[in-house]
Amino acid sequence: MKNFLAVALLGTAVIGGAAFAQSTQPADRAVPAAASAQSADAKMALKGNWRASKLMGLNVYNEANEKLGDINELLVDKSGKINAVVIGVGGFLGMGEHDIAVSMDKLKFVEEPVRNSSSSTSTTSRDATTGAASTTTNRNANDWVADHAVMSGNKEQLKALPQFKYSDYN
Repeated sequence: MKNFLAVALLGTAVIGGAAFAQSTQPADRAVPAAASAQSADAKMALKGNWRASKLMGLNVYNEANEKLGDINELLVDKSGKINAVVIGVGGFLGMGEHDIAVSMDKLKFVEEPVRNSSSSTSTTSRDATTGAASTTTNRNANDWVADHAVMSGNKEQLKALPQFKYSDYN
């Protein structure tokens, strides 16, 4: 019985020692400092771009600050260029909505909130898609999204445009 107990204790010590020797390094030590610096450089190189996922659902207004609809989809070709923006015009909670497709150059993206025309007589300053954030805004410069888009026209004019269909079945 003593021999069996000695062998069991010796086996446990050998197996346990090997298991304890295989501990992993903490995550902050496992990543070299050079790799961390490269990821920070890559992030800075992409600053000023917008996330497509954040453009989905973005409100679209006209020059009179009247809401026309919202962005439902971005149509992208194989090279990654945005060919069209699908905007849902009118409707209520998605019912009765009229989808239209417009080219990206028909929209001007704005990085500051919509101004209420009754509270201010000044016009909203509009930045192009490559413009920087305005200094009068409270938004974080690293939001990766515009506040809203502006397009010329009114709801009736946009509803008169041909309806965009994804297929013959919708």
